[in-house]
Amino acid sequence: MTEMVYGTVPVHAGEPVLPKWWRTVDRWTLSCVLILFGIGILLGLAASPPLAERNGFGAFHYVQRQAIFGGAALATMFFVSLMSPVMVRRVAVLGFLGAFVALALLPWLGTDFGKGAVRWYSLGFASVQPSEFLKPVFVVVAAWLMAASQDLGGPPGRLWSFMLCIAIVAMLALQPDFGQACLVLFGWGVMYFIAGAPMILLFGIAGLVVLAGTFAYENSEHFARRIDGFLNPEIDPTTQIGYATNAIQEGGFFGVGVGEGQVKWSLPDAHTDFIIAVAAEEYGLLLVIVIIALYATVVVRSLSRLMRERDPFIRLAGAGLACMFGVQAMINMGVAVRLLPAKGMTLPFVSYGGSSLIAGGIAIGMLLAFTRTRPQGEIGDILRARMR
Repeated sequence: MTEMVYGTVPVHAGEPVLPKWWRTVDRWTLSCVLILFGIGILLGLAASPPLAERNGFGAFHYVQRQAIFGGAALATMFFVSLMSPVMVRRVAVLGFLGAFVALALLPWLGTDFGKGAVRWYSLGFASVQPSEFLKPVFVVVAAWLMAASQDLGGPPGRLWSFMLCIAIVAMLALQPDFGQACLVLFGWGVMYFIAGAPMILLFGIAGLVVLAGTFAYENSEHFARRIDGFLNPEIDPTTQIGYATNAIQEGGFFGVGVGEGQVKWSLPDAHTDFIIAVAAEEYGLLLVIVIIALYATVVVRSLSRLMRERDPFIRLAGAGLACMFGVQAMINMGVAVRLLPAKGMTLPFVSYGGSSLIAGGIAIGMLLAFTRTRPQGEIGDILRARMR
């Protein structure tokens, strides 16, 4: 029946998997991600030796680990991008169940590594942050529920997705991890908006977020300290924000030179949350603009391809993944230049971190799977045919 209504597009019968993948994948997005990872290794060579020296490791200990984690992330991205949307959805449902349980058990089995927030499981040789893996699979599950609610006699998927979102946000806020909580809520909000949510409801949710933020400010010392630091017009030069701000100013347009930066010796998180400060100091505004352009290209390319997709599940899931990817990068860089309060959020594919890299590989692999060209009539062709 679908072929009678929409028509078909010729398929290359018996085409091998890899040539078919290369023909249908978005090579612009793939190239941008590979370049971002290469930039991350380059910046890791500059930012991580001081930390390795303080911890008694070899100079390139963290760079080697980043290369290993990055290789695993890129391999994961490749294998996930080979999957069909249906297979991605099935894997995401199983992954969501595991990540949700892992997040719920963090208060009893997790650790904070002395940072004041219980976000990780310590495995001895490495650590795992469940929230990083929960984000992409939650987006896919929420998109599936929202798409199912559009079917005649379908389940109340929007309500169920909202309940899941609130449960995840509550668990993240209790860690506390308000940055990831806001990111999850934003991803859900983007999909809900695309699914046709009334504006009055979105404004109501925004009001609830403001009330929740006010409550957190009055009852969480961790949250209040970060907000007060952000609102204070005076920047303490001995804080991470102070060091990062000074490094960005010193870098200028072309930077102070490769290996000549000083902020990496002062910033504890120079290789993770504030790696953009190292880029700005040593390579200048020029490299920062290139990094921003790479993230923007991934988001814009993905959304433009999704606009031609007729499957509501693919449109919703792809848009949620693309927007969450771009906003995470924006938050990380916004914190470094003091446009946003400190969040403790990594820069995707650039910052050091095993959980962040591998979870990013999963997310981009899903996005590549959703944006691959498929044998179907594009939604614009369908609408024009119906208007004739």
